[in-house]
Amino acid sequence: MELQIRGVSKTYSNGVQALKDVTLAIPAGMYGLLGPNGAGKSTLMRILATLQEADSGSATLSDRSADSEQSIDVLRQKDQVRKTLGYLPQEFGVYPNVSAEALLDHFALLKGIALRSERREVVAALLQQVNLWEVRTQKLGGYSGGMRQRFGVAVALLGNPKLMIVDEPTAGLDPAERVRFLNLLSELGENSVVLLSTHIVDDVSELCTRMAIIDRGEILLEAEPLRAVSDLHGRIWRQVISKSELDELQREQAVISTKLLAGRTVVRVYSDTSPGADFEATEPDLEDVYFSTMAGHIGRRAESAARPVRSRRVAP
Repeated sequence: MELQIRGVSKTYSNGVQALKDVTLAIPAGMYGLLGPNGAGKSTLMRILATLQEADSGSATLSDRSADSEQSIDVLRQKDQVRKTLGYLPQEFGVYPNVSAEALLDHFALLKGIALRSERREVVAALLQQVNLWEVRTQKLGGYSGGMRQRFGVAVALLGNPKLMIVDEPTAGLDPAERVRFLNLLSELGENSVVLLSTHIVDDVSELCTRMAIIDRGEILLEAEPLRAVSDLHGRIWRQVISKSELDELQREQAVISTKLLAGRTVVRVYSDTSPGADFEATEPDLEDVYFSTMAGHIGRRAESAARPVRSRRVAP
């Protein structure tokens, strides 16, 4: 399975360009789309989920086997996409006075599983897979945030989708629920394309074999997380300072992130060489990749900044 996105753009009626020529190659497995709120992640998710139209571009879902290849035009063959799509939006409603078992059975019927015995088997298997079998008769209004998210995954898994789109899945979950939910998502990527949209760096570092960083509708970096972290080795420097020193340091160095630690400020700086005797080299992590990309030190922004500007002769 592979999802090919080429040149997808979207501008809203108020003039906001949400996506600018987005091009990605997304293989089977977990793929992370990382970016701040308002970066264009949800717009791309809704377009791929057939809920919104793109202004231009193409997207193709291909299933290659040893002797054949099947492709779906995601932007035009919407009915075909929906048959093989699992979608978990950032926010979704449930009927609070209905049990998980009854509502999942209803969604299975809407998905086209008409035979009652078959639906019973499918519902039971999915509720066990998302670890909700023991609470299947409880009303959804009494579920925790993590339990509702896992129920949403069960709904998205109806019909064994080949394309799973998961939008900001861990927002609002407590640490224990988050771990359970991420473990569930990691299992789903074995046989499908799973596109995970998030602004939480740890979600990507723990789950995804490939990722892209998006900001203001543009893809700034596409990479393997481990490779991107390795490429920053020797370029991230750390210093602990007082809060009063921060403004001056930001004027002098390429500060990419700051954190408070016991009343002091831990500063991380991007630099090809040591920025000073008071700095120590530190091992990079995916947060450093993210902040360095957003600041324009690596990725396509950095390439654009480094590219020489050719003078053009203006005709008289």
